[in-house]
Amino acid sequence: MIIGIDDTDSREGMCTTYLGAVLISRLKKAGFTVREVRLIRLNPNVKFKTRGNAAIAIEADGDLEEGFALACAAVEELAEFDGVETNPGVAVVAERPDPAFYHQALQDFCTIAEAEAVLETWGARYRGYKNRRGLIGAAAAIASDLPDSTAELLAYRDPSCWGTHRQIDEESFFTAEAATFPQTWDTVDTVNSTVVCVPHTPDPVLFGIRGVSPAWVTLARSYLETELPALEQIYRTNQGTDAHLVEGVIGRLLDGRSYRLDGTVTAVPVTGQGGHVTLLLEGEDGATLPAMAYEPTKGFRDIIRALIPGDQVAVTGSYKGGSLNLEKLQVRTMADAVTRRPPLCAACTRRMTSAGRGQGYKCRHCGEKSAEPEVKMQQRTLACRWYEVPSVARRHLAKPLCRGTGPAPDPCPEQ
Repeated sequence: MIIGIDDTDSREGMCTTYLGAVLISRLKKAGFTVREVRLIRLNPNVKFKTRGNAAIAIEADGDLEEGFALACAAVEELAEFDGVETNPGVAVVAERPDPAFYHQALQDFCTIAEAEAVLETWGARYRGYKNRRGLIGAAAAIASDLPDSTAELLAYRDPSCWGTHRQIDEESFFTAEAATFPQTWDTVDTVNSTVVCVPHTPDPVLFGIRGVSPAWVTLARSYLETELPALEQIYRTNQGTDAHLVEGVIGRLLDGRSYRLDGTVTAVPVTGQGGHVTLLLEGEDGATLPAMAYEPTKGFRDIIRALIPGDQVAVTGSYKGGSLNLEKLQVRTMADAVTRRPPLCAACTRRMTSAGRGQGYKCRHCGEKSAEPEVKMQQRTLACRWYEVPSVARRHLAKPLCRGTGPAPDPCPEQ
Protein backbone atom coordinates (compact mmCIF):
# COMPACT_ATOMS: atom_id res chain seq x y z
CA MET A 1 0.00 0.00 0.00
CA ILE A 2 0.93 3.68 -0.24
CA ILE A 3 -0.18 6.02 2.55
CA GLY A 4 -0.38 9.75 1.81
CA ILE A 5 -0.68 12.44 4.50
CA ASP A 6 -0.72 16.23 4.31
CA ASP A 7 -1.56 19.45 6.17
CA THR A 8 -1.08 18.41 9.79
CA ASP A 9 1.05 21.35 10.92
CA SER A 10 0.49 25.02 11.70
CA ARG A 11 2.69 28.08 12.15
CA GLU A 12 2.63 27.38 15.87
CA GLY A 13 4.03 23.86 15.66
CA MET A 14 4.06 20.27 14.39
CA CYS A 15 5.55 19.03 11.12
CA THR A 16 3.98 16.53 8.74
CA THR A 17 7.33 14.79 8.29
CA TYR A 18 7.58 14.29 12.06
CA LEU A 19 4.12 12.74 12.10
CA GLY A 20 5.30 10.54 9.24
CA ALA A 21 8.37 9.43 11.18
CA VAL A 22 6.17 8.52 14.19
CA LEU A 23 3.78 6.60 11.93
CA ILE A 24 6.65 4.71 10.29
CA SER A 25 7.79 3.55 13.73
CA ARG A 26 4.25 2.43 14.60
CA LEU A 27 3.84 0.59 11.30
CA LYS A 28 7.04 -1.35 11.88
CA LYS A 29 5.98 -2.24 15.41
CA ALA A 30 2.67 -3.51 14.01
CA GLY A 31 4.54 -5.87 11.65
CA PHE A 32 4.39 -3.81 8.46
CA THR A 33 7.38 -3.77 6.09
CA VAL A 34 8.15 -0.15 5.19
CA ARG A 35 9.72 -0.08 1.74
CA GLU A 36 10.10 3.61 0.95
CA VAL A 37 9.17 6.98 2.46
CA ARG A 38 8.85 10.16 0.40
CA LEU A 39 8.82 13.84 1.28
CA ILE A 40 7.08 15.56 -1.62
CA ARG A 41 7.17 19.31 -2.14
CA LEU A 42 4.30 20.78 -4.13
CA ASN A 43 3.66 24.15 -5.82
CA PRO A 44 5.59 26.64 -3.65
CA ASN A 45 3.18 29.45 -4.59
CA VAL A 46 0.08 27.93 -2.98
CA LYS A 47 -1.24 30.53 -0.54
CA PHE A 48 -2.57 27.93 1.92
CA LYS A 49 0.85 26.41 2.63
CA THR A 50 2.23 26.54 6.18
CA ARG A 51 5.93 26.68 5.35
CA GLY A 52 7.27 24.52 2.52
CA ASN A 53 4.09 22.89 1.16
CA ALA A 54 5.26 19.33 1.82
CA ALA A 55 3.30 16.08 1.95
CA ILE A 56 4.52 12.55 2.71
CA ALA A 57 4.00 9.13 1.18
CA ILE A 58 4.84 5.84 2.90
CA GLU A 59 5.04 2.64 0.83
CA ALA A 60 4.56 -0.44 2.99
CA ASP A 61 3.45 -4.07 2.94
CA GLY A 62 0.63 -5.07 5.27
CA ASP A 63 -3.11 -4.94 5.73
CA LEU A 64 -4.49 -1.84 4.00
CA GLU A 65 -7.34 -1.28 6.45
CA GLU A 66 -5.00 -1.54 9.41
CA GLY A 67 -2.54 0.84 7.75
CA PHE A 68 -5.32 3.35 7.14
CA ALA A 69 -6.45 3.08 10.76
CA LEU A 70 -2.93 3.61 12.09
CA ALA A 71 -2.45 6.64 9.81
CA CYS A 72 -5.74 8.23 10.87
CA ALA A 73 -4.96 7.58 14.54
CA ALA A 74 -1.57 9.29 14.22
CA VAL A 75 -3.15 12.32 12.54
CA GLU A 76 -5.91 12.56 15.12
CA GLU A 77 -3.36 12.39 17.92
CA LEU A 78 -0.64 14.70 16.58
CA ALA A 79 -2.08 17.15 14.01
CA GLU A 80 -2.49 20.81 14.98
CA PHE A 81 -6.27 20.84 14.70
CA ASP A 82 -6.47 24.21 16.48
CA GLY A 83 -4.63 25.82 13.58
CA VAL A 84 -7.01 27.87 11.45
CA GLU A 85 -5.40 26.66 8.22
CA THR A 86 -4.68 23.10 9.37
CA ASN A 87 -6.94 20.75 7.38
CA PRO A 88 -5.41 17.25 7.39
CA GLY A 89 -5.93 14.59 4.77
CA VAL A 90 -5.12 10.86 4.83
CA ALA A 91 -5.37 8.49 1.86
CA VAL A 92 -4.30 4.91 1.22
CA VAL A 93 -4.15 3.07 -2.12
CA ALA A 94 -3.09 -0.43 -3.06
CA GLU A 95 -0.63 0.65 -5.79
CA ARG A 96 0.89 3.84 -7.15
CA PRO A 97 -1.46 5.53 -9.65
CA ASP A 98 -0.81 7.65 -12.74
CA PRO A 99 1.30 10.69 -11.78
CA ALA A 100 -0.86 13.28 -13.58
CA PHE A 101 -2.41 14.60 -10.36
CA TYR A 102 1.03 14.93 -8.77
CA HIS A 103 2.30 17.04 -11.66
CA GLN A 104 -0.77 19.24 -11.46
CA ALA A 105 -0.26 19.82 -7.73
CA LEU A 106 3.46 20.42 -8.27
CA GLN A 107 3.27 22.88 -11.16
CA ASP A 108 -0.27 24.22 -11.03
CA PHE A 109 -3.24 24.26 -8.64
CA CYS A 110 -5.78 21.63 -7.56
CA THR A 111 -9.13 21.75 -5.83
CA ILE A 112 -10.37 19.58 -2.99
CA ALA A 113 -13.07 18.25 -5.29
CA GLU A 114 -10.46 17.20 -7.85
CA ALA A 115 -8.49 15.39 -5.15
CA GLU A 116 -11.56 13.52 -3.96
CA ALA A 117 -12.44 12.61 -7.55
CA VAL A 118 -9.05 11.04 -8.27
CA LEU A 119 -9.05 9.23 -4.92
CA GLU A 120 -12.43 7.74 -5.81
CA THR A 121 -11.09 6.74 -9.23
CA TRP A 122 -8.11 5.03 -7.58
CA GLY A 123 -10.38 3.13 -5.17
CA ALA A 124 -8.60 4.78 -2.24
CA ARG A 125 -9.52 4.71 1.43
CA TYR A 126 -9.37 8.33 2.52
CA ARG A 127 -10.42 10.73 5.21
CA GLY A 128 -10.32 14.51 5.26
CA TYR A 129 -10.56 16.65 8.37
CA LYS A 130 -12.13 20.10 8.74
CA ASN A 131 -12.32 21.46 5.16
CA ARG A 132 -10.31 18.41 3.86
CA ARG A 133 -7.70 20.45 1.92
CA GLY A 134 -4.98 18.02 3.00
CA LEU A 135 -6.44 15.45 0.65
CA ILE A 136 -4.80 17.38 -2.22
CA GLY A 137 -1.29 16.86 -0.88
CA ALA A 138 -2.02 13.33 0.30
CA ALA A 139 -3.19 12.31 -3.19
CA ALA A 140 -0.31 14.13 -4.90
CA ALA A 141 2.30 12.46 -2.67
CA ILE A 142 0.79 9.03 -3.38
CA ALA A 143 0.99 9.69 -7.13
CA SER A 144 4.46 11.27 -7.06
CA ASP A 145 6.82 10.43 -9.89
CA LEU A 146 10.54 10.92 -9.15
CA PRO A 147 12.73 10.51 -12.24
CA ASP A 148 15.19 12.70 -10.34
CA SER A 149 15.31 12.54 -6.56
CA THR A 150 17.41 13.53 -3.57
CA ALA A 151 17.52 12.55 0.09
CA GLU A 152 16.91 14.43 3.32
CA LEU A 153 17.79 13.22 6.80
CA LEU A 154 15.53 14.89 9.34
CA ALA A 155 16.26 14.78 13.07
CA TYR A 156 13.47 15.62 15.51
CA ARG A 157 13.58 17.04 19.02
CA ASP A 158 12.20 15.47 22.15
CA PRO A 159 8.68 16.87 22.69
CA SER A 160 9.80 18.35 26.01
CA CYS A 161 12.17 20.65 24.06
CA TRP A 162 9.69 21.95 21.47
CA GLY A 163 9.52 25.73 21.41
CA THR A 164 12.86 26.17 23.20
CA HIS A 165 16.23 27.26 21.80
CA ARG A 166 17.92 24.48 19.81
CA GLN A 167 21.26 23.37 21.25
CA ILE A 168 23.76 22.95 18.42
CA ASP A 169 27.49 23.36 17.85
CA GLU A 170 27.49 25.60 14.77
CA GLU A 171 31.11 24.80 13.88
CA SER A 172 30.23 21.13 13.45
CA PHE A 173 27.75 22.06 10.72
CA PHE A 174 30.45 23.90 8.79
CA THR A 175 32.70 20.85 9.24
CA ALA A 176 29.97 18.63 7.79
CA GLU A 177 29.58 20.95 4.81
CA ALA A 178 33.32 20.98 4.13
CA ALA A 179 33.50 17.18 4.31
CA THR A 180 30.50 16.34 2.13
CA PHE A 181 29.76 19.23 -0.29
CA PRO A 182 28.75 19.00 -3.16
CA GLN A 183 27.15 15.64 -2.35
CA THR A 184 25.23 17.50 0.36
CA TRP A 185 24.14 21.13 0.22
CA ASP A 186 22.33 23.84 2.17
CA THR A 187 23.68 22.62 5.49
CA VAL A 188 25.27 26.05 5.86
CA ASP A 189 25.67 29.16 3.76
CA THR A 190 29.43 29.62 3.61
CA VAL A 191 29.23 33.01 1.89
CA ASN A 192 26.94 34.48 4.54
CA SER A 193 28.39 32.41 7.42
CA THR A 194 25.01 31.07 8.44
CA VAL A 195 23.72 27.64 9.47
CA VAL A 196 20.83 26.98 7.09
CA CYS A 197 19.52 23.52 7.99
CA VAL A 198 18.37 24.35 11.53
CA PRO A 199 14.92 25.99 11.69
CA HIS A 200 13.95 28.80 14.03
CA THR A 201 10.27 27.89 14.23
CA PRO A 202 8.67 26.04 17.18
CA ASP A 203 8.18 22.79 15.25
CA PRO A 204 9.78 19.41 16.14
CA VAL A 205 12.60 19.55 13.56
CA LEU A 206 16.10 19.81 15.00
CA PHE A 207 17.92 19.85 11.64
CA GLY A 208 17.61 18.55 8.10
CA ILE A 209 20.53 17.42 5.90
CA ARG A 210 19.95 17.35 2.13
CA GLY A 211 22.06 15.41 -0.30
CA VAL A 212 22.29 13.08 -3.26
CA SER A 213 21.72 9.84 -1.34
CA PRO A 214 20.99 8.35 2.09
CA ALA A 215 24.66 7.43 2.44
CA TRP A 216 25.86 11.00 1.95
CA VAL A 217 23.34 12.63 4.29
CA THR A 218 24.18 9.99 6.90
CA LEU A 219 27.88 10.81 6.58
CA ALA A 220 27.20 14.54 6.96
CA ARG A 221 25.02 13.85 9.97
CA SER A 222 27.92 12.00 11.66
CA TYR A 223 29.82 15.29 11.99
CA LEU A 224 27.04 17.17 13.77
CA GLU A 225 27.11 17.93 17.49
CA THR A 226 23.68 18.81 18.84
CA GLU A 227 21.20 18.09 21.58
CA LEU A 228 20.11 14.43 21.55
CA PRO A 229 17.42 13.86 18.88
CA ALA A 230 14.35 11.83 19.84
CA LEU A 231 13.81 10.49 16.32
CA GLU A 232 15.48 10.51 12.90
CA GLN A 233 14.18 9.64 9.45
CA ILE A 234 15.62 9.70 5.92
CA TYR A 235 13.16 10.62 3.16
CA ARG A 236 13.43 10.30 -0.58
CA THR A 237 12.41 13.69 -1.97
CA ASN A 238 11.85 15.84 -5.04
CA GLN A 239 13.77 18.67 -3.38
CA GLY A 240 16.63 20.19 -5.33
CA THR A 241 15.35 18.93 -8.68
CA ASP A 242 13.63 21.93 -10.34
CA ALA A 243 10.60 19.66 -10.79
CA HIS A 244 8.31 22.66 -10.22
CA LEU A 245 9.53 24.50 -13.33
CA VAL A 246 7.78 24.55 -16.70
CA GLU A 247 8.97 26.19 -19.91
CA GLY A 248 7.53 29.68 -20.25
CA VAL A 249 7.40 32.60 -22.68
CA ILE A 250 7.39 36.24 -21.58
CA GLY A 251 3.93 37.68 -22.05
CA ARG A 252 2.22 34.30 -21.68
CA LEU A 253 2.74 33.44 -18.00
CA LEU A 254 0.13 32.34 -15.46
CA ASP A 255 0.16 33.69 -11.93
CA GLY A 256 1.36 31.29 -9.26
CA ARG A 257 3.35 29.02 -11.58
CA SER A 258 7.13 28.58 -11.74
CA TYR A 259 8.98 28.93 -15.02
CA ARG A 260 12.21 28.68 -16.92
CA LEU A 261 12.28 31.29 -19.70
CA ASP A 262 14.57 33.32 -21.96
CA GLY A 263 14.77 37.09 -22.28
CA THR A 264 16.91 40.08 -23.18
CA VAL A 265 17.83 42.76 -20.66
CA THR A 266 16.20 46.01 -21.80
CA ALA A 267 17.17 48.48 -19.06
CA VAL A 268 19.77 49.04 -16.39
CA PRO A 269 18.65 47.13 -13.26
CA VAL A 270 17.16 49.36 -10.58
CA THR A 271 17.66 49.00 -6.83
CA GLY A 272 14.51 50.04 -5.02
CA GLN A 273 13.38 50.57 -1.46
CA GLY A 274 14.53 47.83 0.89
CA GLY A 275 17.39 46.80 -1.41
CA HIS A 276 15.21 44.85 -3.84
CA VAL A 277 16.54 44.84 -7.42
CA THR A 278 14.30 44.92 -10.50
CA LEU A 279 15.50 43.51 -13.82
CA LEU A 280 13.43 44.24 -16.93
CA LEU A 281 13.41 41.48 -19.56
CA GLU A 282 11.98 41.44 -23.07
CA GLY A 283 10.74 38.41 -24.97
CA GLU A 284 10.94 37.66 -28.66
CA ASP A 285 7.59 39.28 -29.41
CA GLY A 286 8.40 42.49 -27.52
CA ALA A 287 6.51 41.70 -24.31
CA THR A 288 8.35 42.71 -21.15
CA LEU A 289 8.66 41.16 -17.69
CA PRO A 290 10.01 42.54 -14.41
CA ALA A 291 12.21 39.97 -12.64
CA MET A 292 12.94 40.53 -8.96
CA ALA A 293 15.96 39.77 -6.79
CA TYR A 294 14.80 40.55 -3.26
CA GLU A 295 16.98 41.63 -0.35
CA PRO A 296 17.16 38.11 1.20
CA THR A 297 19.03 36.93 -1.91
CA LYS A 298 22.02 38.99 -0.67
CA GLY A 299 25.00 38.90 -3.07
CA PHE A 300 22.92 37.47 -5.90
CA ARG A 301 21.61 41.01 -6.36
CA ASP A 302 25.12 42.13 -7.39
CA ILE A 303 24.95 39.68 -10.30
CA ILE A 304 21.68 41.26 -11.39
CA ARG A 305 23.08 44.77 -11.01
CA ALA A 306 26.01 43.83 -13.29
CA LEU A 307 23.72 43.09 -16.23
CA ILE A 308 23.33 45.69 -18.99
CA PRO A 309 20.85 46.22 -21.83
CA GLY A 310 21.42 43.73 -24.60
CA ASP A 311 22.50 40.83 -22.37
CA GLN A 312 20.62 37.65 -23.20
CA VAL A 313 19.70 35.51 -20.21
CA ALA A 314 17.71 32.48 -19.10
CA VAL A 315 15.96 32.74 -15.74
CA THR A 316 13.99 30.51 -13.40
CA GLY A 317 11.52 31.53 -10.72
CA SER A 318 7.92 31.94 -9.67
CA TYR A 319 5.57 34.33 -11.44
CA LYS A 320 3.48 36.23 -8.92
CA GLY A 321 1.74 39.59 -9.11
CA GLY A 322 3.11 40.42 -12.56
CA SER A 323 6.81 39.77 -11.84
CA LEU A 324 9.17 36.80 -11.69
CA ASN A 325 10.83 36.05 -8.34
CA LEU A 326 14.30 34.92 -9.41
CA GLU A 327 15.78 31.60 -8.30
CA LYS A 328 18.57 31.22 -10.86
CA LEU A 329 19.91 33.15 -13.84
CA GLN A 330 22.06 32.08 -16.76
CA VAL A 331 24.03 34.69 -18.70
CA ARG A 332 23.83 33.37 -22.26
CA THR A 333 25.43 36.20 -24.26
CA MET A 334 26.80 39.54 -23.12
CA ALA A 335 26.48 42.89 -24.86
CA ASP A 336 29.47 45.17 -25.27
CA ALA A 337 29.80 47.58 -22.37
CA VAL A 338 30.65 50.80 -24.14
CA THR A 339 31.14 54.31 -22.72
CA ARG A 340 31.16 57.41 -24.90
CA ARG A 341 32.27 60.88 -23.86
CA PRO A 342 33.67 64.01 -25.51
CA PRO A 343 37.20 63.44 -26.87
CA LEU A 344 40.38 65.17 -25.75
CA CYS A 345 41.45 68.09 -27.90
CA ALA A 346 44.36 67.06 -30.15
CA ALA A 347 45.79 70.57 -29.99
CA CYS A 348 45.67 71.37 -26.26
CA THR A 349 44.70 68.01 -24.68
CA ARG A 350 41.73 69.49 -22.85
CA ARG A 351 38.38 67.72 -22.77
CA MET A 352 36.05 69.00 -25.51
CA THR A 353 32.36 69.69 -24.97
CA SER A 354 29.31 69.14 -27.14
CA ALA A 355 28.92 71.63 -29.98
CA GLY A 356 25.16 70.96 -30.10
CA ARG A 357 22.91 68.12 -31.21
CA GLY A 358 24.44 66.44 -34.28
CA GLN A 359 27.29 68.96 -34.48
CA GLY A 360 30.09 66.97 -32.85
CA TYR A 361 32.43 68.43 -30.26
CA LYS A 362 34.36 71.67 -29.79
CA CYS A 363 37.27 72.73 -27.60
CA ARG A 364 36.16 75.78 -25.64
CA HIS A 365 39.79 76.77 -25.10
CA CYS A 366 41.31 76.74 -28.59
CA GLY A 367 38.32 76.18 -30.91
CA GLU A 368 39.48 72.81 -32.28
CA LYS A 369 36.61 70.57 -33.44
CA SER A 370 35.98 66.81 -33.63
CA ALA A 371 33.09 64.80 -35.05
CA GLU A 372 33.64 61.58 -33.07
CA PRO A 373 33.35 60.88 -29.34
CA GLU A 374 35.89 58.99 -27.27
CA VAL A 375 34.76 55.35 -27.11
CA LYS A 376 35.97 52.87 -24.49
CA MET A 377 35.14 49.21 -24.04
CA GLN A 378 34.62 48.28 -20.40
CA GLN A 379 35.54 44.86 -19.09
CA ARG A 380 32.50 42.87 -17.88
CA THR A 381 32.57 41.30 -14.44
CA LEU A 382 30.18 38.50 -15.38
CA ALA A 383 30.79 35.21 -17.20
CA CYS A 384 28.46 33.24 -19.45
CA ARG A 385 27.24 30.72 -16.89
CA TRP A 386 24.51 30.05 -14.33
CA TYR A 387 24.20 32.03 -11.08
CA GLU A 388 21.95 31.17 -8.13
CA VAL A 389 20.59 32.70 -4.96
CA PRO A 390 22.53 31.79 -1.79
CA SER A 391 21.56 28.88 0.42
CA VAL A 392 19.80 31.17 2.90
CA ALA A 393 17.32 32.16 0.16
CA ARG A 394 16.96 28.91 -1.80
CA ARG A 395 13.56 27.29 -2.18
CA HIS A 396 13.21 23.60 -1.38
CA LEU A 397 12.53 22.55 -4.97
CA ALA A 398 15.18 24.73 -6.64
CA LYS A 399 18.05 22.66 -8.03
CA PRO A 400 21.40 23.87 -6.64
CA LEU A 401 24.15 24.42 -9.16
CA CYS A 402 26.33 21.87 -7.36
CA ARG A 403 23.96 19.22 -8.80
CA GLY A 404 24.62 20.41 -12.34
CA THR A 405 22.46 22.46 -14.67
CA GLY A 406 21.09 19.88 -17.10
CA PRO A 407 22.01 20.17 -20.79
CA ALA A 408 25.16 22.13 -21.55
CA PRO A 409 24.38 25.82 -22.16
CA ASP A 410 25.14 27.49 -25.46
CA PRO A 411 28.77 28.60 -25.63
CA CYS A 412 29.48 32.25 -24.94
CA PRO A 413 30.81 34.11 -27.97
CA GLU A 414 34.16 35.81 -27.70
CA GLN A 415 33.68 39.26 -26.20
